[in-house]
Order: sequence, then structure tokens, then C-alpha cells
Amino acid sequence: MSILTTAGFNIGDVIIHRNQKFRGVIVDVDADFQGSDDWYDQYTTNQPSKDAPWYHILVDEEGSMAYVSEQNIYTDSSNMEVEHPMVDDIFEDYEAGHYMPRQTIN
Repeated sequence: MSILTTAGFNIGDVIIHRNQKFRGVIVDVDADFQGSDDWYDQYTTNQPSKDAPWYHILVDEEGSMAYVSEQNIYTDSSNMEVEHPMVDDIFEDYEAGHYMPRQTIN
């Protein structure tokens, strides 16, 4: 039986990680955890729910990407842009704490 969940954040939202305190911008959303059990065991410290939304984040000022659970993030209200080399490839505009994704044709 699967549980339908609704993501509390959207692609383009700027967030802060509750525990690690890094800032970043959401570039993708998974309805539930999509990693391996080994990754989960190695990289999570507070055992977040695998059945809740997880987010792919471009980490500000690091040039890296993070995969985090919804319970570990909150909205960044600083209105500061995220410095990451991939931001301009994925987003076309920034306004009031939110990036607008570039339109793609599939």
C-alpha cells in the first residue's frame, strides 16, 4: 500500500538545512526516498522518513548537490540568491526567494 504525500516545497524554492545550516535551491523533488539503504544508513543522522518527500538541492557557495528529506529543511527568508555554477543552467529568473525554472521541451 502506498501513501500519497504532498511536497511542502517546490522546484526553485530557496531553503536552509535544519541541522547542517547550509542554504540551497531545490532542483528536483522525489515523492519518497529514492536512494539505496546503504546511502541512507551512511548519510542520514536523524533517520528521516523514507515515505515523505525528498529534495535534490544545489548547495550555496559549494558547487555541490545534496539530497535531503523534507523534515530537515525550512524556507530561507533572506531573499539572497544562491551562488552555484548550475543555477543559470536550470533557472532563468530569481525573485523574492524563488527561482523560475527554464522552460524545457521534452
